[in-house]
Amino acid sequence: MDFLAPALDGFGVVFEPQNLLYCLIGVTLGMLVGVLPGLGPAATIAILLPVTYTLEPASAIILLAGIFYGAQYGGTVTSVLLRLPGEASTVVTAIDGYEMARTGRAGSALGIAAIASFIGGTVGIVALTVAAPLVAGWALAFGPPEYAALALLGILMISTLSTGSLRRSLLAGSIGLLLATVGRDPLLGSARYTFGSDQLADGLDFVILAMGLFGIGEILHSLEGLRQGAPPKPRVGRARPSRAEFVQSRWAIARGTVVGFFLGILPGGGATMASMVAYTVEKRSSRTPERFGKGAIEGVAGPEAANNTAATSSFIPLLTLGIPANATMAVMFGALLLAGVTPGPQMIDEHPEVFWGVIDSMYIGNLFLIILSMPLIGLFVRVLRVRASILAPLTVLITMIGVYTIRSSMFDMLAVVVLGVVGYLMKKVGLPPGPLVLAFVLGNLLETDFRRSMRMFDGDVTGFLGRPVSATLLAFVVVFTVAVPLLSLRKKLRQPGPPDTPATVPHPDTTTTPERTPDHPGTAAEPGGHSEEPQHPG
Repeated sequence: MDFLAPALDGFGVVFEPQNLLYCLIGVTLGMLVGVLPGLGPAATIAILLPVTYTLEPASAIILLAGIFYGAQYGGTVTSVLLRLPGEASTVVTAIDGYEMARTGRAGSALGIAAIASFIGGTVGIVALTVAAPLVAGWALAFGPPEYAALALLGILMISTLSTGSLRRSLLAGSIGLLLATVGRDPLLGSARYTFGSDQLADGLDFVILAMGLFGIGEILHSLEGLRQGAPPKPRVGRARPSRAEFVQSRWAIARGTVVGFFLGILPGGGATMASMVAYTVEKRSSRTPERFGKGAIEGVAGPEAANNTAATSSFIPLLTLGIPANATMAVMFGALLLAGVTPGPQMIDEHPEVFWGVIDSMYIGNLFLIILSMPLIGLFVRVLRVRASILAPLTVLITMIGVYTIRSSMFDMLAVVVLGVVGYLMKKVGLPPGPLVLAFVLGNLLETDFRRSMRMFDGDVTGFLGRPVSATLLAFVVVFTVAVPLLSLRKKLRQPGPPDTPATVPHPDTTTTPERTPDHPGTAAEPGGHSEEPQHPG
C-alpha cells in the first residue's frame, strides 16, 4: 500500500480549479470529437499540442487524456443513431445499437452505453491505480509472435459478428484483409495494388472505409427504402434504459470490463480488439445468440464497457514503461516529452504529481461524462424525428467534413463515395460490412507481426509453438475454428425432431374437421364442443 499516499495526493492536483476546468474541457471536447466522424482523438490531440506549451505538465496531460476517453462515448452516439462509426472501437456497437434505434430503443441503447462506459472506465481506473506495474510487466511478454497470434484469433472472431451466413461473413473478412494490403509494404516499402496512384501509396484510411461502407452505404439503402414506400419512422421511445434492461446487461458489463482491461494494455489490440472480443464473448455465452445483430442490449453494453476500460488501461504501458499502446498514446507520449516529462519506470518517482494527477483525473472525468451524457440522451434521440430528406444530406455533409479533415484530400472524398456504393451493393447481396471493416483493421497487425516472427524463427512456423503465450493463443484459435463448430454440429444432430401434432397426423375420426389456427379463427371448434363450418352469406 505504499502507493496509497501519493495516489491520494494526486487528487489534490486534480481539484485545483484550473485542472478541474481542463478536465471538463477535455471530456466535453472529446465527446464532440467522437460525435463528428473522421477527426478522431489522435488528430485532435496532435492539433492541440501547441496549445499545451504554456500549460503546466499535469494540466496539459489531464486535458489531452480527457479528450481521449471522452471520444469513446461520443463515437457511440453516431454509431447508434446513424450507424456511422467514427472510431474502430465503435464499429461493433453499431451492429446492435443501430437495430435498437430502428425499433424505438435508441434511448435505452445510448443510456446503457453511458452506464457501461462509466462502470467500465471507473473499474479500469481502480485497476490501473492498484495493478499498473504488475500488469505492465506481464505485457512485456508479448512480442511479434504473440501479436500475430492475437490478431489471427481476432480475425477468426469476425464470424460471430453477423447473423447471416458464415460463408458470407468469412468472404467479407477476406475482402477486408485484401484491402489492408493496399499501399506500401510495411517492411520493404514497395508499392502494392496502388495501380500507380500516389494517393493509394499510404493505403486506405480506416475512417474512409468505415464512413463509406457504413455511412454512405446505409444512406443509399435507406433512400431506396423510402422510394419503395418504406414503413414510417419508429417511435423514439424512452430516453433511459429500464431497470430490467440494466439487470439484463449487468453481466455483459462485467465481462466487457475484464476483457477491456487486459486487452487495452497490449499494443495493436486496444479498444478495437477489446470491443470485438467482448461482443464475441457475449454472443457465445448467450442462451439466445440469435438475438445478436437484431437489437440485443448486451451487444451494446459489453463492447462499450470493454472499449472504455481499454482506453483507460492503455495508459499502463505508457506511464510505467514508456511504451505507447496505440496511435493516440503515441501522440500522448510526444505531449509528455514536450512537457519535460519522460514516461517510463522513473516517472512515478520523478514526476508523481503528473503520474497520479493524470490517473486521478480519470475518476473525475468519468463523473463529468456521465453527468453530461445522461441529460443529453433525450436530445440525441430526437435526431430520429428528423425527416430522412433532411437527415440524409446532413449525414453526408458531416461524413465529408470528417473525411476531408484527415488529409485535406479530394481523392479521399471520392473514395468514400465509391466505397459507399460498394457498401450499398454489399447490403443488396447480403454481405455484412462489419467483418470487412474489422478484418481491415487487424490485417496490418497480422501481416507485419507474422513476417517479423518469420524473421525471428528463420522461416520456421513451429517457432510459434515454442513460446508459451503464442502457443496458448494458437490453441484458442484451434478451439475456436475446430472444436466449437464440431460441438455445435453434434448438438444439432442429437436434438430430437419435432413431435407429431394433430395438425400433421390427423385423427381418423376428425379428418374432415378443420383445425384451430390463428389465421383461421372461423374454423375453430366452438366452446360447446361442436365443430361448425364457417357461415357464408347467400
